Amino acid sequence: MANFKYKAINSEGQRIEGSQSADSESQVREMLLSNQYYPLSIEKENSKSKSNFSFNRKVKLKDIAVFCRQFYVMLDSGLSIGKALNILIEQGEKPKIREALIGVNGDLKRGETLANSMRKRKDVFPNLLTSMIDAGERSGNLDIILKRMAEYYEKETKIRGKIKSAMIYPIVLGVVAIIAITFILTFVMPIFVQMFEENNVDLPTSTKMVLGTSKMLGKYGIIIFLILVTAIILLGKYLKSEEGQYKLSIINLKIPVIKKLTQKIIVSRFTRTMGIVSSSGMSLVTSLEIVSSVVGNKIAEKELLKVKEKVLKGEGLGDSIMKIKIFPPMLASMVKVGEEAGSLDSILDKTADFYDDELEREIQTATALIEPAMIVLMGIIIGFLLISILTPMFKMYNSIG
Repeated sequence: MANFKYKAINSEGQRIEGSQSADSESQVREMLLSNQYYPLSIEKENSKSKSNFSFNRKVKLKDIAVFCRQFYVMLDSGLSIGKALNILIEQGEKPKIREALIGVNGDLKRGETLANSMRKRKDVFPNLLTSMIDAGERSGNLDIILKRMAEYYEKETKIRGKIKSAMIYPIVLGVVAIIAITFILTFVMPIFVQMFEENNVDLPTSTKMVLGTSKMLGKYGIIIFLILVTAIILLGKYLKSEEGQYKLSIINLKIPVIKKLTQKIIVSRFTRTMGIVSSSGMSLVTSLEIVSSVVGNKIAEKELLKVKEKVLKGEGLGDSIMKIKIFPPMLASMVKVGEEAGSLDSILDKTADFYDDELEREIQTATALIEPAMIVLMGIIIGFLLISILTPMFKMYNSIG
């Protein structure tokens, strides 16, 4: 399947541009005509331009939230799915979503369901969203489902934003520290090296270590830099693999400060997602299958799949969750109350709000601990460098005196 860039005119005479994946140019033309677009030009993209175009059009969670919110508003206003999609296509600002919606609209006209058509475009629409839309189509509550999904993705975007904001300062601080230390070792230390050698100063072990590092950076700095860049790239690729994600999940649940934050994120996502999925009328087993894939931690995912197997054997959800160490006992108690009262979705929604607040506090706590720790670490390293320089200098001046 190739990627084609097209220019067309819609039913209102407006000029639109976009990109569409298809087997042939004629298939793109048929798809455009079926959506009442008159094609002006269709060109096949080469693999390089396609790669760059796709990279620049990565779909963000915020964009999915906006899509759900706009779709809900139009359906709630009484518009048909087809008319709503046409408006979203014409007014869409995100090329990848608009491209996907053109394909979805064409599929609908050929008799496919909205959910099945969206499932074909997994790079745009998350599995959770398509599963919920499927439930909404079956129950006739698609507008309500879209509203809840909009709220869900808006909250998820907000939480991710807070986590990223909390990490920006420590990362910047770390980068500044590395640059400062590298500058001292590469440009400042060589000046003192010459001075110490000319005066035959007896250097302490700490100074010898620093001078050795300085010489090594001066001689092999570029090679070391290239090795580090390569290592970072390889590590990034490894962490995206199944094994890498599993190892990272273990590490995140072992480091003290990060452990609490990770647990709160897992519990927040579980309660919020389980609440919205269970309210759609899906079976508990199907709900757990979906929820396990969005908690964002491979250990938690594995444990929830075990819970699913226990539920299949007739065990209650609350009793099964009680055995998961990642989850706090209060969560299991709340789930049991919800099961007994027949209001699991409502209880989970309220529990999600509670853990969202807990997560926010945990982010603030983690930030409050990481920032001073980074400053202290920087102080220790730079202090060590200064002592390594000043100690032999005092010796040198004393000997001269």
